[in-house]
Amino acid sequence: MRTAFSATIVIGGLGGAAALMSATALSQSAASPPVRYTMDAATMSGMAAMAGGGGGGLGGMMSMMRGGPPKAVRTLELAHGASGTAPKPQADHFMPKGAGLGTSLRLLPPQPGGEPDGVSQFERPSGKLLLFWGCGAKAPKGQPVVIDFAKLAAGQMPPGLFMDAANLPDDWRILASNSRTYTSWPNGKDGGKPVPATGSLIGPHRITANYAKEINFSLAEDFMPPLAARTSEAPGGASVLAWTGLEKATGYYAWAMGAKSIGKGGTPTEMVWWASSKSQAFGGPLWDWISPAGVRKLIAAGTVMPPEQRDCTIPTEVMKASGEGMMVSLQAYGPQADFAFPARPADPKKPWNPEWIARVRFRSSTMLIPGMESMGAMSGAQGTDAGTEPAKPAKKKCKGLKGLAERAAGLCE
Repeated sequence: MRTAFSATIVIGGLGGAAALMSATALSQSAASPPVRYTMDAATMSGMAAMAGGGGGGLGGMMSMMRGGPPKAVRTLELAHGASGTAPKPQADHFMPKGAGLGTSLRLLPPQPGGEPDGVSQFERPSGKLLLFWGCGAKAPKGQPVVIDFAKLAAGQMPPGLFMDAANLPDDWRILASNSRTYTSWPNGKDGGKPVPATGSLIGPHRITANYAKEINFSLAEDFMPPLAARTSEAPGGASVLAWTGLEKATGYYAWAMGAKSIGKGGTPTEMVWWASSKSQAFGGPLWDWISPAGVRKLIAAGTVMPPEQRDCTIPTEVMKASGEGMMVSLQAYGPQADFAFPARPADPKKPWNPEWIARVRFRSSTMLIPGMESMGAMSGAQGTDAGTEPAKPAKKKCKGLKGLAERAAGLCE
């Protein structure tokens, strides 16, 4: 069994993530497209843990009522893409014994009737959306930008509402649409095993498939710690969001959503959306995974806060427009490990036709409601609980202005 590989751990600063070509470039230069594999490891704390599943739901709410936030949860997302085929494709990820996830995790193709790639279930809202951005006690001139969905044509969404990932480096993804054979975990048949609090991803990983060559790599990184954050009232009505920094964070991004005007059935008719970026940049990849190289680019553009930053003030105008129904989220982008076989030549001019490439990404996020920190000190500071991620329930369709907030929380899609 061949176990040769090349690995690059990227934690900000001078990184090597860009040293591995995108899957598109590899497909064009290689004799045959390489087998591709991605592994995304997330840590969610505060109310984000409730949205994430384990320790969440009714159990998470009861935990908050007893005086503390829900325990932090860990999640894994695995995706495998290849040009080979099999009558009944399947793949297995054999993890280190310390992971506590059993013999293997079974990756399977999408179930019939699922949504095709790129098709969002998001339903366009009605009502008004007020957009604010930037850290500071006062909102800059020209804000808010008001989007009146009632004035848009049917099926139309405002241009630039969600950030585009097209210009971010290393943003290749494995999808059913760009793979002859595609499998993933969790999936329709396996909703996901609990990820133990004491489980570790460090060590050897082996991925086998009945339609592709075997992948082997050894991981030196583990789940990021829970992200702890809280808010405090500032003079004039602004709110200071502060957090405990994470050692391996490459950058931070915060956003908040709130609703002051409520219509029939409890549906907001006017919502507020604020982001910590210095320019108008919302959603899209900022809610997702971004490589360290991509984070550095966004820090330079003022979209993402640098890893040394520890606070951001939410403007007074945002707090007033949101009433009492605000939800604040904070994301810490983390390190990335890249692997390939055979290793890429030191001379970039030499041809490189890898049999497989693999990527492992990490992040940590938290969510809180301003003014509710007394229910449990710093949101997420309690750490993880044993047996944290039960099977993921099917997500409902995002509807209306309320759906914008629910989508950000991961409660709908």
